[in-house]
Amino acid sequence: MTTPLFLLRCVQIGLSISELDLLTIGTVNDMYSEMSNDDYPYAEVATQSQMDRF
Repeated sequence: MTTPLFLLRCVQIGLSISELDLLTIGTVNDMYSEMSNDDYPYAEVATQSQMDRF
């Protein structure tokens, strides 16, 4: 990954420069991957009570 691509992903996620001090490149990549999954229509979504039991 190039530096411009990394910075583009940071802007797309909405990260600020000061937040980058706290994150690794891998974390930013994971956040970018999860961002693209936000609109996926999952067949079943856990409720809060199920998460509490988990």
